[in-house]
Amino acid sequence: MSKDITKTAFIFPGQGSQDIGMGKSLYLNSIAARDVFDEVDEILGRNLSNLMFEGDKDELTRTENAQPAILATSIALWRSIEETTDTISTPSIVAGHSLGEYSALTVAGVFSIADAVKLVLERCKQMQMACDKKPGGMVALIGLDEVTALEICNDSGTEICTINTPKQIIIGGDHASLATALDLATARGAKKAISLKVDGAFHSCLMSPAKNGLKTAMNNIKFYDPLIPIIGNVNAEPLNTVDEIKKELEMQLTSCVQWNNSVTYMMNTGINDFFEIGHGKILSGIMKRIDGSPTVTSISNFDDVESYAT
Repeated sequence: MSKDITKTAFIFPGQGSQDIGMGKSLYLNSIAARDVFDEVDEILGRNLSNLMFEGDKDELTRTENAQPAILATSIALWRSIEETTDTISTPSIVAGHSLGEYSALTVAGVFSIADAVKLVLERCKQMQMACDKKPGGMVALIGLDEVTALEICNDSGTEICTINTPKQIIIGGDHASLATALDLATARGAKKAISLKVDGAFHSCLMSPAKNGLKTAMNNIKFYDPLIPIIGNVNAEPLNTVDEIKKELEMQLTSCVQWNNSVTYMMNTGINDFFEIGHGKILSGIMKRIDGSPTVTSISNFDDVESYAT
């Protein structure tokens, strides 16, 4: 069965999408997916899949578990889609939100699953080291535009870390600066200002200590030019070469995730069908707040894979 996917994007979620039970239906029903989980367990030298399927939620939420779990689930879903459809479904474009960019790069053929896992593990290690050296946090501002958010950042010493939608913006900084930012956001009419349960100020200058370690790790990984166009987080534009991708991954640690602009770029190229490949529906919800016109479908478990195939 041939699938017309000339205007289709696969998008991959990042940290925060993890939950107990993720990937279990894939493991039970798809040989290709099972191979992915077994390979990830072997690389890690521990049974991450068991933690994902029926473990402790707090343990799964730890960065060193959550990040490889999210990567493994997205890649297992992709491999299950390939296995289940009569023809390999190759989207016209891919993108990933923060950590999800590593899933997108794997699907685009930039590096192997094994190398993706190794790189994500090193990313976890380096980010935790940066959090220990430069403690901080993040706050979600709901109902304020980018200009107002930037004013709050300038007045509080924080930074814009992620722009999910025109009115959903994540800022980060040290704890004292964030406390000031919370007060300013309330005073300037934010519908909500929510402190996030994260280990540090991701995608801000406080992550700068992580850059050298990640750069060293990338030099030990075999990269290839992407086989599918991929939209980068930092500039919300296509990444075409290995050099551009390496620079993107390094810069992504300390730069704002331009998700709103990334989605807008894809829509402007004619994309009208988006498929979220990963556990949960976080990106699907964000997509509807950016623009309600495209079709957005969550592929989160084996039933979703079968629906996609038919």
